[in-house]
Amino acid sequence: MTEGTLLSVEDVIVDLPTPRGNLRAVDRVDLTIGAGRTLGVVGESGCGKTMLSRAILQLLPKRAKLSGRVMFDGQDLLQLSPEKLRKLRGRSLAVVFQDPMTSLNPVLTIGTQLIETLQEHLELDMAAATRRSVELLAAVGIPAPEQRLMQYPHQLSGGMRQRVAIAIALSCEPKLLIADEPTTALDVTIQAQILDLLAREQRRRHMAMILITHDLGVVAGRTDEVAVMYAGRVVERAPTPALFKKMRMPYTEALLAALPKIDAAPHTPLPAISGRPPDPTRPLKGCSFSPRCRYAWAQCHVEKPRLEESNSPAHQFACFRPIGTGAGAGA
Repeated sequence: MTEGTLLSVEDVIVDLPTPRGNLRAVDRVDLTIGAGRTLGVVGESGCGKTMLSRAILQLLPKRAKLSGRVMFDGQDLLQLSPEKLRKLRGRSLAVVFQDPMTSLNPVLTIGTQLIETLQEHLELDMAAATRRSVELLAAVGIPAPEQRLMQYPHQLSGGMRQRVAIAIALSCEPKLLIADEPTTALDVTIQAQILDLLAREQRRRHMAMILITHDLGVVAGRTDEVAVMYAGRVVERAPTPALFKKMRMPYTEALLAALPKIDAAPHTPLPAISGRPPDPTRPLKGCSFSPRCRYAWAQCHVEKPRLEESNSPAHQFACFRPIGTGAGAGA
């Protein structure tokens, strides 16, 4: 079913001044997401995923320079006043950060943090906000929610704290939820529970969601579309089934190869991407991945490929030697 666009990121650039020079954290990114859809943003640490999410949320460092356009639900977020942005965040645009110990206030009880959010954005009285808080904690799988309202974040496990952060994010029925590496530092079984919880709530509430992760395996069964980022740019974007069926970008292939295999023998070394990510304060003239790409040739080192459509308009990639073609791998 075709749905209207809820969020449109258009030619967004984020520059950060550093002692070593200008650092381009996000480089001309274009993304769209429709209501009720889930977009996965994937890439290794330092590729610009989190900075892109902060550009959408308008929570960039003070000295950051942002250009481009971020349209959310018909509003240009770059043109909104701080007061209007504050009302929008939490109410229609919510976020779950990767570390609940830093996103939750350590000196306030769980109940205080939930109730204050509900009173601020929904203008509920104390009794109604308390009842709603209990319902939210129960909905995200926290046992004895009435007791948890009186506890502080340090009294809960990492998984429980992340569930509280999700409850706060969902409390005002947002139209878009940004989950920035929501399972970092959690053990594998808890990771699966948190991801399943997010997927269930996303479907139940018909909200859009951006799931940011470094793990292609996380987005495989939980997203409608995937955008792969490298060195601040989107280098491949496609519907999730199409990406895994026929990925075109060598970097995407390398990310997938680095995932552990269930049928691999014990102690089998994981394939690693050779080399190091480029220095963002020293941008390369050609493709940013070319020094680490085993398929790179002369053109890759002197010219930067554009994100362009393949045989399907929905599948875009930035590569001169895409996988599956006569010039690229797998030919």
